[in-house]
Amino acid sequence: MGQDLAVESAQLSSMTGAGPHAERLSKLVTTQRATVTRDTGLELYRDMTLGRRFEDKCAEMYYRGKMFGFVHLYNGQEAVSTGVIGAMKRQHDWFCSTYRDHVHALSAGVPAREVMSELFGKATGCSKGRGGSMHLFSKEHHLLGGFAFIAEGIPVALGSAFTSRYKRDALGDASSDAVTAAFFGDGTCNNGQFFECLNMAQLWTLPIIFVVENNKWAIGMAHDRATSDPEIWRKASSFGMAGEEVDGMDVLAVRAAAERAVARARAGEGPTLLECLTYRFRGHSLADPDELRAEEEKQFWAKRDPLKALEKDLTEAGLTSSDELRGIEKEINAIVEDCVDFALSAPEPDPSELTRYIWAED
Repeated sequence: MGQDLAVESAQLSSMTGAGPHAERLSKLVTTQRATVTRDTGLELYRDMTLGRRFEDKCAEMYYRGKMFGFVHLYNGQEAVSTGVIGAMKRQHDWFCSTYRDHVHALSAGVPAREVMSELFGKATGCSKGRGGSMHLFSKEHHLLGGFAFIAEGIPVALGSAFTSRYKRDALGDASSDAVTAAFFGDGTCNNGQFFECLNMAQLWTLPIIFVVENNKWAIGMAHDRATSDPEIWRKASSFGMAGEEVDGMDVLAVRAAAERAVARARAGEGPTLLECLTYRFRGHSLADPDELRAEEEKQFWAKRDPLKALEKDLTEAGLTSSDELRGIEKEINAIVEDCVDFALSAPEPDPSELTRYIWAED
């Protein structure tokens, strides 16, 4: 028993050194994790691996001087994108992102070639080379856009959810049951749009999921220093809204929470505020030297890599083998290499079309 107490004491000490965000995670009780089939489990792994390898390649291209502008990577947060979007219907439900939008676009089904082309500002990009890293958009894939300023995407997502209900209730379209997922970070949750949109969503019982990707850091500001109540999911109760916190490094936990929220929204029971406790493995952007975060904190979260956690879940359940997952990684690597080659050789936007795509002329 004495040895057990010593181990527990050391673990608690490590968590304390990793900060209050880690302490929250250690006290989190996951009520339910999704049960997946072999095919679904492999699809989750494939999607998360694509997100991770795509972002790693972006970093390589940026540091080689091939990619320019602001580039904010998603490494470490893949379980949130895959867990939420994977629980929804592609090209039926709607998704709204932030400036950290590459992986949301990939999870929504936007081809990797189109996403990478957009990062290079090429005409073959999903935003025709006009948006770059922070403004990915695809009408075909129901991606409502990435937004450079925090919180500005939430009202757009709210409009999407309103449209879904208006078509059903006012226009009599019984098939209009689309749900919208609005992704944003912890730094957004002190902004007025956040509170205003939560109020309207609950007041009108809109089919929307507010997904908070709480990675603890708003650029260089620690979350617990910036808000009077760090537990964002509790803010839902102020509006009579359903709220839930979940381990954002566990894709099966995120998927289960998303499934509950989607079912509630599709049944006409209104919105959910879902707070995912996660962590970005890289700095705020590729221009950030990442010197503010403690090494102990980074190590704590690195041990909770969502890809490694999913591999453990799938192999222990007998759904796959490590060799098969290595094969998937090779396939993904080939896809990422292909999308870079495609983007580098793609044409630049034609200068004569400088003012095109500003108005709805097409």
